[in-house]
Amino acid sequence: MTIIKVGIADLQTVRAPDRIKTSGLGSCVGVILYDLTKQAAGLAHVMLPDSKLAKQSQKNVLKFADTAVDSLMDEVCSIGARKYALKAKMAGGAQMFDSASNQDSIGDKNVQAVQAALLRHHITPEAMDVGGHSGRTIEFNPADGMLSIRTVYKGETII
Repeated sequence: MTIIKVGIADLQTVRAPDRIKTSGLGSCVGVILYDLTKQAAGLAHVMLPDSKLAKQSQKNVLKFADTAVDSLMDEVCSIGARKYALKAKMAGGAQMFDSASNQDSIGDKNVQAVQAALLRHHITPEAMDVGGHSGRTIEFNPADGMLSIRTVYKGETII
């Protein structure tokens, strides 16, 4: 078994028995699309909600929720997942800094943008661990669909 690491503003795919992992999810969101029957999965580490806010010269499509989810779907289907069978899980979107304003934090905006991008593909996340004020590291196992989440100061949970 190999653990495939996903960087910030990055995307990777994996087939069982390998696993996929990303660290450093503060306000970022880790979104996983997977087909349990085919034991295929992909993970995108999303930094920002909307690619329309980026300068054209700096447009890494994997950085933004609205474009990363589309790329994730294409990539996971390219390794054998079936679009109609895809399920999703997500984690992250923390508010890492105190804010005096009542506006949504970047973490909240990222969560909402990932959910909206998934909804465009008629996918509702099966499980989420989002929000709060702590960073996370996640690891997904495409063999059983379990997402392990290690949250700073809170330990590990499985969804």
